[in-house]
Amino acid sequence: MLVFAISDKGGTGRSVTSSNIVYRRALQGQDVCYLDFDFGSPTVGAIFRVSGAARGTLKGGLHRYLEGEIAEPTRIDVWVESDRDALRSKPPGAGQMVLFPGDEGGAEFPTFEGEMVERCVRLFAKLQEQFDLVMVDLSAGRSHAALLALAATARLPKIPCRWLVFHRWTRQHILAADGLVTGTHGLLDAGEAHGHHRALLADRIRFVRTAVLDPGAAELDGLRDTQKTWLSEFDRELRELASRHGVGRTSMLGKVPLDPVLQWREQLITDEDVQGTMIANVETVVAFDELAKKIVDDAAWEGL
Repeated sequence: MLVFAISDKGGTGRSVTSSNIVYRRALQGQDVCYLDFDFGSPTVGAIFRVSGAARGTLKGGLHRYLEGEIAEPTRIDVWVESDRDALRSKPPGAGQMVLFPGDEGGAEFPTFEGEMVERCVRLFAKLQEQFDLVMVDLSAGRSHAALLALAATARLPKIPCRWLVFHRWTRQHILAADGLVTGTHGLLDAGEAHGHHRALLADRIRFVRTAVLDPGAAELDGLRDTQKTWLSEFDRELRELASRHGVGRTSMLGKVPLDPVLQWREQLITDEDVQGTMIANVETVVAFDELAKKIVDDAAWEGL
């Protein structure tokens, strides 16, 4: 299955959440790969702690492949090449976890043409056969990376694909997420222009809330009563706003709670981070685990 991660604004936690979803899916025994289509800032290698690709690769990444300069983009086996000890050995029963980085010094494509679309189609089709889950991290907003993905998937109607739209739990991000999908030149408009059936494409899109603060969380016990009351009222207003703009619970695949580790350092959250050093919250891992299962679960997806 192809899964595209997109957001209308930067700072939504799109890359760190989608990479944690891939990691959890690998731990669940599936073969997974991650494509860094954030061409203007191909830095997801830093999340996987692969120092040789922290800002993209110099060995021929997705930029050079799509431009036709190389026949195959660089593959990085995260279980082998990560600098992080917790990721250096594949746990028993885990699947493959492969990173396809962008090129260091690469940039957003100013446009794309037929040959680039053909190369993208071939790449998606090939990886779909090799991996159980192919996660494609797209640039924020109405980018050429998103248009390229829409154009390529329109040529692959028999391959299952889904879109995750990430947004933080704020008024600005809720409005932006809705606009990215339903607004002028949004995903639905652009997808239809590239040959997608609008209603079918809409059914392949779900929202993921990130950095969600629970007003009743124990860590907020130190707040004054007036602050707790205000926070609860604001959370209610956000839920009403999300519902009015089609970003409510009926279209939300999942949410990720606010976690200090993810706020201060974008990284994969391992079981050691929760059970050993206890720097991360168990609720965060539960959220990632559930998302990793739901994105490929037809019943969970269609039940919304």
